[in-house]
Amino acid sequence: MAPTQTQAQQEGSLYDRLGGLMPISVVVSDFIDALVPDTTLNQSPAIDAARKRVPAPYLKYHVTAMMCQATGGPCQYHGKTMKAAHAHLNITGQEWDRMLTIFKEVLAKHKVPANETKELLGIVESTKADIVTQMP
Repeated sequence: MAPTQTQAQQEGSLYDRLGGLMPISVVVSDFIDALVPDTTLNQSPAIDAARKRVPAPYLKYHVTAMMCQATGGPCQYHGKTMKAAHAHLNITGQEWDRMLTIFKEVLAKHKVPANETKELLGIVESTKADIVTQMP
């Protein structure tokens, strides 16, 4: 007998399982706070220049809206496409991996459960082709 609802519907959206906008915004804030001053990433002149030009609160706003929308929440992301926002940065595969490491550390710090972490990483991974322009 087939269930009337899928397991995901029974559990709620990823947005709901993460606790909604407040916890998402806290995780994003901590992620941006760790990402912006990262010396490994800022070795790239393009990334370093962008960090100095784009205020962290602006990044937090857009990344929070994007994560809220991508996880099934009520927010609407109105920023640039990932390709347009990152093309001038010439992000390498190694820089992408460093960003993922930071993101995973922040998720672990906030004790995001394994299933939700996997789903969030899937969302992030879905943007890789639009962000990474140089593979190692």
